[in-house]
Amino acid sequence: MKIFVNDVDNLLTESLSGFAAAHHDLVSLQLDPHYLTRAQKAVNKVALISGGGSGHEPLHTGFIGHGMLDAACPGHVFTSPTPDQMLAAAEAVESGKGVLFIVKNYAGDVMNFEMAAEMLPFESATILTSDDVAVENSTWTTGRRGVAGTVIVEKCVGSLAEAGADLAACKALGDKVNRSTASMGVALSSCTVPAAGRPTFDIGDSELEMGVGIHGEPGRRREAMRTADEIVADLVNAILQDLKPAAGSEVLLMINGFGATPSMQLYLLYHSAAKLLTAHGLSVVRSLVGNYTTALDMAGASVTVCVLDEEIKQHWDSPVHTAALRWGC
Repeated sequence: MKIFVNDVDNLLTESLSGFAAAHHDLVSLQLDPHYLTRAQKAVNKVALISGGGSGHEPLHTGFIGHGMLDAACPGHVFTSPTPDQMLAAAEAVESGKGVLFIVKNYAGDVMNFEMAAEMLPFESATILTSDDVAVENSTWTTGRRGVAGTVIVEKCVGSLAEAGADLAACKALGDKVNRSTASMGVALSSCTVPAAGRPTFDIGDSELEMGVGIHGEPGRRREAMRTADEIVADLVNAILQDLKPAAGSEVLLMINGFGATPSMQLYLLYHSAAKLLTAHGLSVVRSLVGNYTTALDMAGASVTVCVLDEEIKQHWDSPVHTAALRWGC
């Protein structure tokens, strides 16, 4: 394995330090314990905090800023952050209206965020994202995994919090967006955790993993490589079976890369998925294509569909200014 690294034990600290220096106008980094906040603390709003294992960048650190998160807690690669990180981050950004944790449904993340919430001296609530339709249960989680749809939740809830809504309203919107969102991914290669130095799973040159998780967890099945249209059809059909959107519904279509798939291929997948959704009587009115919830160096991608209503659309469209997502500012 060849990667850019000095000392694997310092990889996270050096990466975070580089990110904070490159985006010093947006974020501030604390190293003991590790967490990042907005460079300028927002006041008189619900504080939004997310986090999880590193290796999924730009999730979550890349979404700190106006219209999204107030803080993010990065754990080591594919490892949950610890309660002391979350507690320190919450104390740094809370401004009198409570804290809302946005947590992907993985056992370690859920447990540690729950522990942090119990120690907080102020009001808090949690949104648990669970958009992955590939599996109901795995060794990593109980119930559905939270994957790329988390970005949509963070964007919409961030917008509402920025407008001054209270904690209950922000949680209610986040839960609604999560229920309206479904994702499924496919991998053409494994990812390699730097400390392990070898691929997480073995896959042949002519194979793909359908329904893979963002840590390299096994998917629904291993199968032979097929055309992009055939692969996308399986992903979209699984998503639509789960969401069951009414004919004529407006949707947001997100194609998310896992880190090693070129933009040319991601846009090809978008073209294929949009055609299928249109053929099912849906109207694709919003889109997002790129690497937003990655899996280190995995080749592959996921498809996410969010069924829109006027409220979700309004908060998706509102101004956002972060390192990884920026419009209207």
